[in-house]
Amino acid sequence: MVINVKAEDVKNITVLGAGLMGHGITQSFAQAGFNVTMVDIKDEFVNKGLANIQWSLGKFLEKGKITQADHDAILKRITISIDRDAAVKNTDLIVEAIPEILSLKQEVFADVEAKAPKHAIIATNTSSLPITDVAAATKHPEKVVGMHFFSPVVRMNIVEIIKGEKTTDEIAQVIYGLTEKMGKEPVMCNKDVPGFIANGIQMFPLNFVGQLVDMGKFSPEEIDSATTMKLGLPMGTFGLLDFVGIDVVYNILKFMATRIPGMRMARVLEEKVEKGEFGVKTGKGFYEHPGNRWQRPTVWSQELAARFDPQLVVVVGINRAAELVADGVASPADIDKTMKLGFNQPVGTLELADSLGIDAVVQKLEFIAKEYNEFYTPHTLLKQMVKDGKLGMKTKEGFFKY
Repeated sequence: MVINVKAEDVKNITVLGAGLMGHGITQSFAQAGFNVTMVDIKDEFVNKGLANIQWSLGKFLEKGKITQADHDAILKRITISIDRDAAVKNTDLIVEAIPEILSLKQEVFADVEAKAPKHAIIATNTSSLPITDVAAATKHPEKVVGMHFFSPVVRMNIVEIIKGEKTTDEIAQVIYGLTEKMGKEPVMCNKDVPGFIANGIQMFPLNFVGQLVDMGKFSPEEIDSATTMKLGLPMGTFGLLDFVGIDVVYNILKFMATRIPGMRMARVLEEKVEKGEFGVKTGKGFYEHPGNRWQRPTVWSQELAARFDPQLVVVVGINRAAELVADGVASPADIDKTMKLGFNQPVGTLELADSLGIDAVVQKLEFIAKEYNEFYTPHTLLKQMVKDGKLGMKTKEGFFKY
C-alpha cells in the first residue's frame, strides 16, 4: 500500500491515552499548531489529562514563555473524547501512548486501522516493545512506525523514530519532518532492535553494575560513589535505578534478554522487584527514600569511590553503541544526540570513546570480559578501529573526525 502523505499534509492528530505520556504528547502537538484529539477509555482519564495540560500551559504563561493568546489558541486546538472510533475517523496521524502490553497495543492497532482513513499513519510511543510485533496486528504494517517521546514530553526535545521491519522510508521521513515541525530533535533508528537507541545503550551499563553486585565484587555504594565523584553522574547508577523505577528497568531488561543472545539480567534487580522495592516510588530501592522523594545517599564517600573504576561502566555503554553503528541501526551523530538530549549527558557516548581512546576502551572491555563476563568482549568494530589506527582524538579520527 503506497501512502502519499507528506509532513505538511498532516493537520489532524489523534493521541490514544491521556496519561503522563499521552497528555504531554497532546500538548506538544497542539503547541506546534496541530489539531489534536486526546482519547482514553473514561471521562475521568481525559479530564485529568486535560487538567494537566492546562496546569502546564499555565506555568508557561506565568514564566512568559507563551502569551495569553497563545495559551488560549493551544487549548482550542485540543479536543478530548472517549469515543475512539469517532476520534480516528478523520485523522491523519494516530499516536498511541497506552500501557506497555503488547497484546493490548495489537488489539488497539488492528481496531483503529480499520476505522481510520487509509492514508492515516499509526505511531507507537513504546520505549521497548518491537515495532514489528505491534504492527503485525495490522493489515498495513508498512505505515506503522515508532515515535518514542521522552518524559516529561513538553520539556524533552528528543524523539526516537523507529522503523519496523516493514515500515517504509517514506513513512519514517514523514514522522521525522513532523518531529522537526514540533520543534523537537528527531533521531532515526533504522532497525527494530531491542531498546532502540536510548534504552539499547543505557540498559547495558545498568545491568552490568547489577551483575558486579551479584558477583560480590562491589557494593552499590562503592559503584555510585565512584560514578558520582569521578564521572559526575548526579544520581550514580543504582541511585538512577531508584529514581527511574527498578521495576521499569527490570521489565525492559527482561525483554531485551530474550532478544539478545548471551545477555542475562542481573539477579539483584529481580530480587528488588520480588520484594516490591522499586525505588523512590515505594520509598526504598537500593537506598531509602523517605516521603517517596529522591535524595542523595549520605553513605557515598571518597573512600568508597577509590575502590571502583567508573570507566568500566562507561565502556560497556560504548561497546553497545559501537554495535549499533556496525549494524547500521543509527549513525554516530544520532547516537550521541540521543544520549545527550535523552539523558542530559554533557558528552556523547561515542565522543567520549574518542576522548578516552578507542585502544583504551578495548583494553578495559577485554579486562571486563576476562574478569567478570565474556558477554562484554569488545565489538569487532572497535578492534578494527584500533587496527586501522582510528583511535579517536589523539589520531584525529575515531567515530568522528577532528
